[in-house]
Amino acid sequence: MTTTRSPAPAAVWLVLLAAAGTFALTMGTRQSMGLFLGPLNTATGLGLASISLAFAFGQLWWGLTQPFAGAIADRVGAGRVLVAGVVLVAIGTALTPFMTTTLGLVLAVGVLSAGGAGMAGPAVLMAATTRLIPAERRGLATGVVNAGGSTGQFLLAPIAAALIGALGWSGALQVLALVVLLALPAALVLRGGPPAAGTAPAAGAPAPAAPLPARQALRAALAHRGFLLLAAGFFVCGFHVAFLATHLPGVVAACGLPTVWGGWALAVLGAANIAGSLAMGWAVGRWRMKSLLSLVYAARALAVLAFLAAPKTGPVVLAFAAVMGLTFLSTVPPTAGLVARFFGPANMAMLFGVVMFTHQVGGFLGAWLGGAVFQATGSYDLVWWIDIALAVGATLLHLPIPEAPLRPAAQPHPA
Repeated sequence: MTTTRSPAPAAVWLVLLAAAGTFALTMGTRQSMGLFLGPLNTATGLGLASISLAFAFGQLWWGLTQPFAGAIADRVGAGRVLVAGVVLVAIGTALTPFMTTTLGLVLAVGVLSAGGAGMAGPAVLMAATTRLIPAERRGLATGVVNAGGSTGQFLLAPIAAALIGALGWSGALQVLALVVLLALPAALVLRGGPPAAGTAPAAGAPAPAAPLPARQALRAALAHRGFLLLAAGFFVCGFHVAFLATHLPGVVAACGLPTVWGGWALAVLGAANIAGSLAMGWAVGRWRMKSLLSLVYAARALAVLAFLAAPKTGPVVLAFAAVMGLTFLSTVPPTAGLVARFFGPANMAMLFGVVMFTHQVGGFLGAWLGGAVFQATGSYDLVWWIDIALAVGATLLHLPIPEAPLRPAAQPHPA
């Protein structure tokens, strides 16, 4: 049996730059789409609920593509999957202004852009990074990659807002479609194939070095209580994230504030998320991951309660965005870390993709329900109270998760 060699420090940072940069461009483009919801509604006259449905379908499809993209990446390597994903994001973004029906928007925003972002999303990127980074650095590495998505949102949201003002919303989307293609060279860095048979797993990782058949790995995961609780908690995270990403500009407008506050709120959300992701990546190696997840959801519940009680001024909105940003995607490093701890890195892309799918089922409900409730009641208040209830539930769900790896005797063996 051979042992894995740790990459040189320069190679480690190149891997992190490639993965974080890809996530920055794909996530930044997707998270800026909330700025186009109003212009799309004005241009098409479809109504906020119909357009929110297209955005919500994108949340669902982004999650649905990740287990399949992950299973392919587990077998053939991440490079080709990432290239296909980035190209699809660019095509879908460029086609969006030409869609004047709900079905057309579902195709451009919900299938092409979101599906491509799922293929070039965290399941494939986290798994590729996990394989290429030494085991002792994986916690911080997942935090860095996760922060890449936040960096993209921080940079691209105000850029998209400025482009809308300078070029109009249609021209802004064409520019974003070109910008996302800058992620293509990263596929060369992350193109490594699946783990070679006979390669020793990382210290403490119980899974076999070679990936199991997808069905066998999935069956083992669905029989694991901790995996199911983790997936349920990530459903709640998806609801929170998608509602904010899609409707935060609408929340700002409903508060009677100028549109510019919506762009800055998204930017602050992304900037704070960078700090939250890096801090969580550092914390994952020092404290129990399930306890960190419970703290994140409890903080969200308290933040929303405080926002509902506070006067709706610009500084209050930015302060709220900052607090929510600290928790926005900081759930990803401990969630990915628990999946890797349970089953090892061999089937990581596919199994983390399954967890991401539950995240995006919650995302579908968060994006769609926000528009539907506002159209029916003229207020987002009901969604905020649902948000609080789900956060409290997720806080409690993570407490009984066992953090021990799956015992070797309980692991399935390849046929």
